[in-house]
Parts: sequence; C-alpha cells; structure tokens
Amino acid sequence: MKKSVLLFLVVAMVLSVGGCAKKAATPKIGVCIYKFDDTFMSYVRNQIETAAKGKIELSVQDSQYDQPKQNDQVDQFLTQGVTALAINLVDPSAVSVIIQKAKAKNVPLVLFNREPAAEDMAAWDKVYYVGAKAQQSGTYQGEIIVDYWKSHPEADLNKDGIIQYVMLMGDPSNTDAKYRTEFSIKAVEDAGIKTEKLAQDTAMWDRVKGQEKMAAFLAAYQGKIEVVFANNDDMALGAIEALKAAGYFSNGKYMPVVGVDATPPALDALAQGTLLGTVLNDAVKQGQATFDLAYALATGATDVKTDIAPLALADGTPDPSGKYVWVPYVKVTKDNYKDFVK
Repeated sequence: MKKSVLLFLVVAMVLSVGGCAKKAATPKIGVCIYKFDDTFMSYVRNQIETAAKGKIELSVQDSQYDQPKQNDQVDQFLTQGVTALAINLVDPSAVSVIIQKAKAKNVPLVLFNREPAAEDMAAWDKVYYVGAKAQQSGTYQGEIIVDYWKSHPEADLNKDGIIQYVMLMGDPSNTDAKYRTEFSIKAVEDAGIKTEKLAQDTAMWDRVKGQEKMAAFLAAYQGKIEVVFANNDDMALGAIEALKAAGYFSNGKYMPVVGVDATPPALDALAQGTLLGTVLNDAVKQGQATFDLAYALATGATDVKTDIAPLALADGTPDPSGKYVWVPYVKVTKDNYKDFVK
C-alpha cells in the first residue's frame, strides 16, 4: 500500500513539474495600439504581427483612443497570463498606472512610439521604450522649409522676409507633438529666418480633422498663409485636401506643406507634387524592435536587445544597460522619396 501511495505521489509530482514546464515554455505577448485607424500605427502593428508569426502567441487590442479602455485591456492581459506587454500608450502622462499594474505581476513592459516621461521610465527596471527622437523630426521639417524658402523667393507672398505659417498639432499631451511643433520652428529660426505664427490648432493626428482645421485657417487668413506645418502625414494630407478645394496645386498656385511619417499615401503626395516633404518615421523598424525586446523579455532571455539599434539612454547615448531603442528619422523630399516606395 505504501509503495502504491509513494508511486502515485512520484507520478503526480512528475506530471505537475511537466505541466509547469509546458506553461513556462509557452510565452505570450499582449499588445495594445492606441487606435487601429492611425495610418502609421497600422504599419507598426503589421510588422509586430509579421515578426511574431510562428514564434510566439500574440494578442493585439485596439484601445480606441481611450486610456481607461487601455488600462482594462492591460488588466485582461495580466489575468490571461501574458509574459510580456507591448503598449502604444493612449496618454503617455498616464503611463504610471500601467507600469504599476505590470510591476505588481512582474510582467516586463515595452512601451513604443509614444514616449513617456523619464521619471516614469525610471520607476521600474523592466520597462523599455522603442521610438524615435521627436526633436529630430521637427528639426528635419524645419530644414526642408528652409531649403525651399531660400530657393523660392516667390514663397514670401508679402515680401517681408518673414514666414507666416500655420501649425497642425497632434494630441497636445503627446511628447512627439510638442517637440515636433517646437523644433520645426526652431530650425527655421536657427537658419536666420524669422517666423510669424498665424494659427495653431490640434487635429489629433487625424486626416479629416486636419482638412477641417486647414479649411478654417484658409477662411481666416486668406492669402496670408505661406507655409503649413503638420505633426504627421495624415494631418498634412488633410490640409492638402483643403488646399485643393481652395484652388491650390493648379494653375501655378502652390503651398508648401510638410508632415512626418513618410507613409505610402504621403509618398504618393510627394510624387504628385502636393506634399513638399516629410520625415521617415520607420514603422517597420519600430515594429521589429518592439517585437524583438518583447520577445526576449517574454521568453526570459538574459540578453535583451534588437539588431535595429543599440540599447541607449534617454539622451540617445548608446549604453548596454539602457532601456531605450532609438530608431533614427530620415528626411524625405522629392529628391529621394523613391527610395522609400515599396
């Protein structure tokens, strides 16, 4: 009898250990995208999903631009037993809640594309960030305008030597929106060109809203606007639609418009001559780097890294102990846009 009981206990322990091993060998990543219908983020999401095929179980949720919804989705992922999280934040200022949730369950977290504050990143050693330096994208936008302005004296409509511009911003709480707005104008002024802001409004990264805001700008400042800055391509393309409706891009009537992301629709607009320039925000590389880090963390790898770019500090300095991966931007104009057409 004792031998039978002992044998039963041994078998039970083996099965239990085997079951635990099987569970540990099946990692899962939970991914949240701030909203699926953002053009740029759709390409990032596609790359994450492509990279995951055949390698790991992946669950991707649309947060529908709703931070409380995203918080609930994170709760659901943690309840389901994910072994890593990859979160494209709705509101970067609210990230502390998500970090606390992940930390409580000891589930590593990769944030991507929407940069949180440095103090939030420092709250836990298992938080990583994948993105690009928004300051650089704004600087490149400004440089594109400077080059155009200097080579096209007719762009100065009132001949006062000052660029009268309008600005279409993304979400004002978003770090990228703030830096792109600030550094685009700084680059122009650093080149010795004065600027005058006629109007600035948020179109929340949205093409339709960009068109509506631009139509309002044209109505208010008819004949006075010389340059249009947009924090992303979707808003720039919306502005172009409003400009077309007002007679621009035909019969010699032109307005320089710059965006950020170098999405396929933006590259089409470059080819058509309606978009002056954009800045490549590399969706494929951001998606791949996000997956690489999340996969390494989900599977318990001791070496967390990606071939896309080295781990770095918040200021961009490469450092193996860093928690950031910075994917560089690329300036895109009519001279090189074909290099990015796929």
